[in-house]
Amino acid sequence: MSTLWTPDGERKVPPASDEQAAPASGDASEPDLTPEQQEQARALAKELAEARARILATEASTVVANHAFGIYELAAIHLTADEPKLSEAQVAIDALAALVNGLKGRLGEVESTLVDALQQAQLLYVQRVGAAEPTAGGGSSDAGTADAGDPDGA
Repeated sequence: MSTLWTPDGERKVPPASDEQAAPASGDASEPDLTPEQQEQARALAKELAEARARILATEASTVVANHAFGIYELAAIHLTADEPKLSEAQVAIDALAALVNGLKGRLGEVESTLVDALQQAQLLYVQRVGAAEPTAGGGSSDAGTADAGDPDGA
């Protein structure tokens, strides 16, 4: 018997037909759903079916672009944290690059925006890596206060 997650917790979903009602293992310890829980399960199943229909009606390039923007945001979060997580940001940037470069010409009207976002993330990554490395003169740079325009003794 399968289950369905609801805000009230995991719920058992009744089988599609009576023939499937008796589990092969003979596990009778699983409680039956109350009528209210059955209605919640049906409502949730209807919502899921509607969501699938909306996704099916949307161009795949739009859905992929939406996910790419989410990956960009993930990179930005790791890069702009008080203590940037560069290795985590690098994974997100590489994933974004794989999408943008691998689907070049197929991402629709937002493709140029995604290319710009990728370039911005890559530039910020390089800046953060540079700020995290010690300076060549033996001093150390404070990544939290380093100014991109600071000549650093030049």
